[in-house]
Amino acid sequence: MDMNQYMEIFIDESKEHLQSMNRVLLDLENNMADVQPVNEIFRVAHTIKGMSGTMGFAKVADLTHEMENVLHLVRTKEIDVNTYIIDILFECFDSLELQITHIEENSVESSEENIELVNKLKEIVRAKSNTPGEQAPGQESTQPVEESPVADESTMSFHVDVNQSSVSVLKKSMEQGLNIYKMRIVLSEDCMLKAARSFIIFNALENDGEVVLSYPSAEDIEDEKFDTYFEVLYLSSLDEAGVRQIFDSISEIDEVIIEQETELPDDVTSDIEAVVENPIQAAVQKTETKADKQEETVQAKAKNKTSKTVRVDIDRLDNLMNLVSELIIVKTSMEEHDSDRSKGSMTDAVEYLERITTSLHDAVMKVRMVPVERVFNRFPRMVRDLAKDLNKKIKLVMSGQETEVDRTVVDEIADPLIHLIRNSIDHGIEAPEERERRGKRDFGTVNLKAYPEGNNVVIEVEDDGNGIDPNKIAEKVISKGLMTAKDVENLTEKEVLNLLFMPGFSTAEVVTDLSGRGVGLDVVKSKIASLGGSVDIISRLGEGSKFVIRLPLTLAIIQALMVYLDDEKYALPLNNISEITTIKETDISLLQNQEVVLYRGKTLPIIRLKEVLELRSKEERQASDELTIVVVKKGSELAGIVVDSLIGQQEIVIKSLGAYLKGIPTIAGATILGNGGVALIVDPNQLF
Repeated sequence: MDMNQYMEIFIDESKEHLQSMNRVLLDLENNMADVQPVNEIFRVAHTIKGMSGTMGFAKVADLTHEMENVLHLVRTKEIDVNTYIIDILFECFDSLELQITHIEENSVESSEENIELVNKLKEIVRAKSNTPGEQAPGQESTQPVEESPVADESTMSFHVDVNQSSVSVLKKSMEQGLNIYKMRIVLSEDCMLKAARSFIIFNALENDGEVVLSYPSAEDIEDEKFDTYFEVLYLSSLDEAGVRQIFDSISEIDEVIIEQETELPDDVTSDIEAVVENPIQAAVQKTETKADKQEETVQAKAKNKTSKTVRVDIDRLDNLMNLVSELIIVKTSMEEHDSDRSKGSMTDAVEYLERITTSLHDAVMKVRMVPVERVFNRFPRMVRDLAKDLNKKIKLVMSGQETEVDRTVVDEIADPLIHLIRNSIDHGIEAPEERERRGKRDFGTVNLKAYPEGNNVVIEVEDDGNGIDPNKIAEKVISKGLMTAKDVENLTEKEVLNLLFMPGFSTAEVVTDLSGRGVGLDVVKSKIASLGGSVDIISRLGEGSKFVIRLPLTLAIIQALMVYLDDEKYALPLNNISEITTIKETDISLLQNQEVVLYRGKTLPIIRLKEVLELRSKEERQASDELTIVVVKKGSELAGIVVDSLIGQQEIVIKSLGAYLKGIPTIAGATILGNGGVALIVDPNQLF
């Protein structure tokens, strides 16, 4: 069976399960006595093991299998959770995450072995069982041993029997109050999808217990290589009546025969612990030769990286479908109006079409939107590790995870946020002793917040550390010869703080492996600017600092103001525009070599867009009594852009300029106009 067709589903679901595991591991570390997180981690490991086994990824299946062994001991209270086990589970998570990423990029597992990690898990189990000579779990078989049915006092003979599983494990289960059942489930003769029906049955059983063994094997059941019945060996705390109730809600079952096992044999011929998963997620343990052959096959077939996907609410798809249906109706209507030659009717149809296309645009935008939660979820673990490395106490508070942004933005914003959070923890928040000397709580707080603001999404990273000292920044700038002391004196405090975004600039006295306040901030700014966003710094010395990131909701379709510069059309994103006004040329003054005008009681910098775009030099400037000004904003800052004339508002589709024209200052892209012409899109954020 070709498993490549299921690769995208495997990658997406594995990432979701790992995200859940990461979150629950942090919960477990905070409350090691709580068994609920242990059950959740066990469930996740169990699911990933089944999926990876089916896909042929033996290393992932082996590691999750060993995780299950340890977690089972914790669930049955045979061992207690401690920091050593927590750290190993985190190492397992890291290894699984790396493997899934490698599979996503190459369609095969990484060649890097995790033998040391597997041995650590085995050692925990071995230390508890004190049976070093036990058969290695990695070599355990999931196939039932073919032997003749064991005669007993029951009226019928089962193929699945306790002689084929580990008696010691089953005895411990019975001591803990669990019941052992042998069951034969007979499906209806007219059951069309036997494998799917068996999957539902296994899922229902595992909600209230554990399937220890099956006959036929899980692989055969998955491939529907059985007649009308299959058998299971089942562990559960339910009585027989409770077990029978499980099957009440499942259709296409003719008969369920249940026999409870009350005594276990003392002498067995084999001690193979066979852990059988549900048939759809069978973790089939393969020999090395078979695994190698399968890996070679997958490598030969893997040509492209797995494509990106996005999960969409069904209601949004229904809305999209309805709008497309409306488009078809409008098309038919316009054809009829065209034959009637009625100008009024055609105008109505065009207006109707405009309403539908606007709604269609909104619907498509919503389909592309995903919550920022998928980015935020990776930070609790990162903060936990950094705090341990730096011997600091850090509390991460997240809010607004449900805020939605464009999928492309979510994928790109992770790295800038990692830089900012690392800087806050490494150089923003003081050591516990220093905080106590200053009258603060011994633990520092990092607030990560997201919320919508008009057509933007705002993400804030705030810490209650020492803040950023503007004087220290000024000293560094002068000492490095980047600016003179006189130039620095003329800067406002906000402008001094923005010097942090200069390439390679840092106020850190000692640059660590983790971060330096300022190291990487130029990368942060350029990355956010490439997304059409902006970043601002707010700092209070001794109290903390805040980085405010503003990003557009989507990068695909925007509302824009079309303007003329000479005979050429240019587009200005509407979400950057505050207002439009006119000023007199005589009102413009020169302040520190920058044209400004007093507007509504504040100083407004004037930017002549023609000169910025090098369409005309300063010497070629034409005299004019009145200038048309488009007031644009970047956070709390305002500036006035001089344009020749206004055309009006228009919905535009942003197109990339391509590799050759990439990186042109102040130009964010281009759009194709209705007449087939091209208009460049100006990025006002780069004009400040």
